[in-house]
Amino acid sequence: MRKRSAVGRNAEAIEEGVAIAMAAARLSVKNTILVSTISLGESFDPEHFTDAARDTLLGLADEAEQAADAVSRARKAAWGRHTEPRGTHDYRDRDVRNLRRRAKQYAGVAKSLRASAGRPEVLRELVERAREAAWGDVEANLQGRLRIEAMRPDQDPDYARMREARMQALRLVDLQKLSAQARRRRSEAADPDAPDDEPRARPTGSR
Repeated sequence: MRKRSAVGRNAEAIEEGVAIAMAAARLSVKNTILVSTISLGESFDPEHFTDAARDTLLGLADEAEQAADAVSRARKAAWGRHTEPRGTHDYRDRDVRNLRRRAKQYAGVAKSLRASAGRPEVLRELVERAREAAWGDVEANLQGRLRIEAMRPDQDPDYARMREARMQALRLVDLQKLSAQARRRRSEAADPDAPDDEPRARPTGSR
């Protein structure tokens, strides 16, 4: 079995770092979508959130560059020091090679994120996946409320507040697809052998 080259290991580390950063970006954009559509009552506009996605990626790129600079400073400080370290981050000369590699990896992550921030198709995909995650949160919360709310509206002290939140959540929902899904379920109840060819309901604007 051939050993991976240093270049291959660095490429894998950068790829993993980018994947982690993209996951963090999706979470950030998802939260922005939830605040905008539910808390502020705004309609969902993919173009509006594309700017948020770009800013998020650029912010993460800045963080990666700052990490690269910090590691580079640590590498320079460790050069020529051969005494025993006094802590985890008290680096010595023997750490220089590893620190140089880490700095390159952080810089590689930053470069990739900046490139992604300049690609409209990447931003659109990021917004779409963030919106799907936002709808997943909304759907789970609504289902949880529906399971526990077996009382009449006048018996629920939170009814008015939660009703407004539920109505705002519909801004993320494709009502036409939900209607088609309901028809399919009624058809399945009448004919259990009917084929399942209707897509799952997804938020408005899905492609």
